[in-house]
Amino acid sequence: MKDENPAPLLERVFGNIAATRMADMPLANPSLAVEAVAFRRQGANGHWLGVLITPWAMNLLYLPTTDGTPPWPDKKAGDKHLWRFPSGAYEFTVAAEEALGVYHLCSLFSPPTQFATQEAARQTACATLAALMSGDDDKAAPADAPATSAGSRRAFLRLGR
Repeated sequence: MKDENPAPLLERVFGNIAATRMADMPLANPSLAVEAVAFRRQGANGHWLGVLITPWAMNLLYLPTTDGTPPWPDKKAGDKHLWRFPSGAYEFTVAAEEALGVYHLCSLFSPPTQFATQEAARQTACATLAALMSGDDDKAAPADAPATSAGSRRAFLRLGR
C-alpha cells in the first residue's frame, strides 16, 4: 500500500466539517479556509506532520503512516501523547475522524481570530513548523518528558502567551 501525503484527504474531510458541523459557528474566522500546510514525513519514524488551518482552529497534526510501520501509539480519542521534536516535547491530543482514522493534534490557535488573511495564517503555519524542527532530536518523547504548554508553544514562535 502506498503511503500518500494526507494533505488532500485532510482538506476534503475538514472542508466537509466546515460546510456541515462548523457552518455558521460564531467562533469561525470568515477570513480563513481549510488548508493543510507543509505535510511531510518526519525523520526516522516516517509519520506525517504538518499544520491544519481551519476557520475555527490552527493545529499541528501528526498522522501515522498508512503502511502501518513504524508502530503508532495505541490510544483512544481524548487521550494525550507526548511527541519529541528538535525544539522539545509537546503534548498532543488523540483525535479521530471516520474518514481519517486516529491522528494527534496540538492546538496552536483556537479560535484563530488574530489572522486577517489566509496568507498570514499560512505564514504562521510555516514559521511554526520551522521553529518546531529547529534543534537536533526527532524522536518520540519518553513518558516522563515534560509537556510544553499552549503558552510555551506560542512563545517558541515569539507569538506571546
